[in-house]
Amino acid sequence: MTSEFTRRKLFQSLAAVWAQDKLPPVGAITRGPKYHWFGYYDKLQFDPSGRYALGMETDFEHRSPRADDAIKVGMVDLKDNHRWIELGQSRAWNWQQGCMLQWVPGSKSEVMWNDREGGRFVCHILDVKTRKRRTLPNPVYALSPDGRWGVAPDFRRLNDCRPGYGYAGLPDPNRDVAVPDNAGLWRIDMKTGRQKLMFSFADAVKVPNPHEEMSDAKHWFNHLLFNTDGSRFIFLHRWRAGRHKQSFATRMFTIGRDGKDPYVLDPYGKTSHFIWRDREHVLAWAWHPSNKDKFYLYRDRTEKVEAIGPDVMTVNGHCTYLPGNRWILNDTYPDKGRNQNVYLYQPAANRRVWLGHFHSPKEYTGEWRCDTHPRFSPDGNFVCIDSAHAGGRQMYLIDIRGIAV
Repeated sequence: MTSEFTRRKLFQSLAAVWAQDKLPPVGAITRGPKYHWFGYYDKLQFDPSGRYALGMETDFEHRSPRADDAIKVGMVDLKDNHRWIELGQSRAWNWQQGCMLQWVPGSKSEVMWNDREGGRFVCHILDVKTRKRRTLPNPVYALSPDGRWGVAPDFRRLNDCRPGYGYAGLPDPNRDVAVPDNAGLWRIDMKTGRQKLMFSFADAVKVPNPHEEMSDAKHWFNHLLFNTDGSRFIFLHRWRAGRHKQSFATRMFTIGRDGKDPYVLDPYGKTSHFIWRDREHVLAWAWHPSNKDKFYLYRDRTEKVEAIGPDVMTVNGHCTYLPGNRWILNDTYPDKGRNQNVYLYQPAANRRVWLGHFHSPKEYTGEWRCDTHPRFSPDGNFVCIDSAHAGGRQMYLIDIRGIAV
């Protein structure tokens, strides 16, 4: 006969399973007939108050952007029946990262996005309250935590080397140059608009790579992100040649804000998505001899690295830390059933909590796929995703207040 203690333990176990399977509330904040999305997971989508969520709008899907394709830029008022407020437009965008639309850190009312005007890529900065706008003569990829500085790769070269991440409309003047010395990473003064080339492709190739010969490769940079105090930023150095003709290899660099003191944080060739946990630590999906393909926590400018959630976070995803760094927000690419799975992971307890499973129709593949790219509100109470599970990409809000975050 089953003891009362055994029955109690069985009930507690079943209750834990049922609680784990219960998903938090989710609802659309944009609607058709037009399509809406935000893009990358490491940008500020919400204003500091959490009332407004930025997004982009287009009337087509399932093809590459052309030079004459303009998208609308706007924001959703989450306290006024999800009202769409148009802010402008852009002709410098892609499906994965949009036009780098984001709130300017340190400001309560300014947003920025890239555009193409007068035969060049530019960056608009708009005060959403006063509608005063100024335009910098250069595009921007990432902003420092105080909003004072921007950094950018060559978007023309990105469009040539990795379609889906650069912008159509302007050809790469170095298209036939494997290792340009007049292009690479630029620092932009966000007050004056002045930019300075601080680290070129030639500079990157000069940094030794004991794992592979790169002399016959074509090189580009992508995925820039400042650390939490703005003293350094990260970028991926990529190249395609030899055995990588159908793909590419990658080195993860960190470098000082002034372009000095470059350091190869991951030299093994397979770095993917990453996020800064704090000023010294980077979480990234990568390959390392210790555990092969896993998420790893790296300490900047050292060889210290440890696997994070190796038995739980087993596939690549778009990772960020919720405020307080106690939880990691992550997702997956479509699984065998074409579901994109969004979840929270608690490192201290090795615990995963599912936030939702969103079907990705088969049409959403390759360059125009719709990754969920989960982003969190400033107070950590909500998660916003892009998803096409209802028949066209829209933005959805997940309420995670019921989870002990």
